[in-house]
Amino acid sequence: MAHHHLDESNSLFYIHHAPTRAGAPTFYFVNALTGTTDHWEGAAGPALRDAGFGTLSYNFRGQVESTFDPVVQLTNEVIVSDIVALNEAVKPEKPIMVGLSIGGLYAAQARREGVDAAGVVFLNTLRKIGPRIQWINEALPHYAAMGGAQMFMDATFPLVVNPEFAEKMRPNFLKGGYEPLPSEHGHMNLMRNSPHTDWEFDWASLDLPVLSITGEHDRIFRDPEVIDELFALMPSAQRLDWADCGHMIPLERPERMIESLIAFGKQIEG
Repeated sequence: MAHHHLDESNSLFYIHHAPTRAGAPTFYFVNALTGTTDHWEGAAGPALRDAGFGTLSYNFRGQVESTFDPVVQLTNEVIVSDIVALNEAVKPEKPIMVGLSIGGLYAAQARREGVDAAGVVFLNTLRKIGPRIQWINEALPHYAAMGGAQMFMDATFPLVVNPEFAEKMRPNFLKGGYEPLPSEHGHMNLMRNSPHTDWEFDWASLDLPVLSITGEHDRIFRDPEVIDELFALMPSAQRLDWADCGHMIPLERPERMIESLIAFGKQIEG
């Protein structure tokens, strides 16, 4: 565990392990907007390291343990520049970018901005921002401002995970006690700026191995026709559609995700 210091007021918390097998890639994990390294380090990180791969997980500025100057707006551009800066500082061997949700877009943009990635993995990333998703993106900061992260999680969680996982997690939700998230809070800063994210990415420019995994129980961000359209643009992409999974793939189906990442990593290594 370490911090990459961008300047006196801004730093990125990260966890890096080099590969233990010569020539093996490093999986470089990029969080979702309200994510944390725990989503990767709970199961995926240790299993991938046991298989000889390297791992690099980190938290955005505004997420837990990373620091930021309150005057900084945590925009799309800032997040992507941080991915590039951390890559330059740590120099992970043969990085495979793995992004959950919007993290996949940030990973793709970071590759465009100079990260020499060996591959990219999208976990419920492929989407276009039409009126429905834009409405949701703009509504979430209002939920957070009124009742914190717990309010918007209570409102959306059963819509983005599979029924089995929702039932398992139900005791952790709908407990009330909502408190507003201060405007200066990191999550509030990230959420306030997220509706302005640039989703007009040139997916056809990803001329490297790509793995796209989609959970069909994602009732908010999944548009099958859009996924078909964007997937078809990428010249070297593989696709997995999981009928028993939702949006939170690292938490809902960690074992299957690990198997898929190992298989993809071995293809690139080979």
